[in-house]
Amino acid sequence: MGGPKSGWLALAAALAVASLSASAAISLYFRKSKSNLSTEEAAKKIQQLETSLKNALKKCAAERQGRIRAQKALREPLSGSNAEKLESISYPMAPIAIVHSCFSTRNGTPRQPLLVPLARATLVFDSTRIPQASLEGLEGYSHCWILYVFHLNTNLDKLRKRPSHSTFKAKVRVPRLEGEKVGVFATRSPHRACPIGLTVAKVEAVHGRTVHLSGVDLVDGSPVLDIKPYLPYCDSVQGAKTPDWLKVDENLLGVASVNFSDDFPSSLADCWLLVGEKSLYASPEEYRDLIKQVLSWDIRSLAQRNRPHQPIGYTGSANLTEDALTAENCQEEEEEEEAIENGGGDSSPTSSVLYHLFLEGLDVSYRIDSNADVLVEKVSLPSVSFTSYG
Repeated sequence: MGGPKSGWLALAAALAVASLSASAAISLYFRKSKSNLSTEEAAKKIQQLETSLKNALKKCAAERQGRIRAQKALREPLSGSNAEKLESISYPMAPIAIVHSCFSTRNGTPRQPLLVPLARATLVFDSTRIPQASLEGLEGYSHCWILYVFHLNTNLDKLRKRPSHSTFKAKVRVPRLEGEKVGVFATRSPHRACPIGLTVAKVEAVHGRTVHLSGVDLVDGSPVLDIKPYLPYCDSVQGAKTPDWLKVDENLLGVASVNFSDDFPSSLADCWLLVGEKSLYASPEEYRDLIKQVLSWDIRSLAQRNRPHQPIGYTGSANLTEDALTAENCQEEEEEEEAIENGGGDSSPTSSVLYHLFLEGLDVSYRIDSNADVLVEKVSLPSVSFTSYG
């Protein structure tokens, strides 16, 4: 590969050839036109050709200066250590939209997209940065890719302040391996070197700068970096390979049944009077179907699953443990590690664990027994507040 000297020689040769060619063209033109043009006309033509040549040479020199600046900017970060090289390279990125989702917290958000068809969200684009015309044509696609930020990760502050000194776990626990660990880049764990998520969702409608989606696995408030249309002819890879641990029986991640208590309908009706107008769902019945779809997958963490269970309906002394906000879908949170190491919570033989799922800002309380039967007890207004998405 040639160095700077060879580049100079090549440029000089090119300029010389261009100059000689132009001079030859001027001379030939003058000889051919001499009999037909007056001296004044010939001089004017020569001046025009010389001006054109000067402009071409000036443009060539400007392009070369641009290449020199680009090469210099590239060499500067490459001149230090590997850490310095990577730390000095950054790209200007800012969210272009915000997710308004039915999932108020991380707990209960599906582990993958399209598992819960009724899971709805809207993307509201920044009106100061994104022209409405940017979304024209998106409604013609059935699905789209969404690039977003895992904004609720516990180590985000460390990443912001000292990215080169912030560490992330090289291996994480995965549900399908019953808590065994694999490399983070072999999973879709949210705790990554760069906390960027990729998901696919169904495009329901596009209204102005708002995109309505379904089948989402996005938590409310997620910042969106970009969206791209889903292209079946190239995005769906025929014969794609996955590791054997991903081929386990789906029933291991599901539950046996989802049932509702006798008190559930009245509790939902009371809450619906307060939040129904802001809901992404048209009726209490549709919201109930959402709860059933979400809880049809076992959304508990490994620590929660390892706790002793009593049959639903057990009437002994209840030691209720609220686990609303600490469980992470892929079990890589520090709190999750500690919970597993400490035995997964209350191990009292007479304990009955109450779980909480927050959907659209409402607290859905439920229990699950050792047979993986779920009983949804009631819906209530939460004791903690969430950002309104209405």
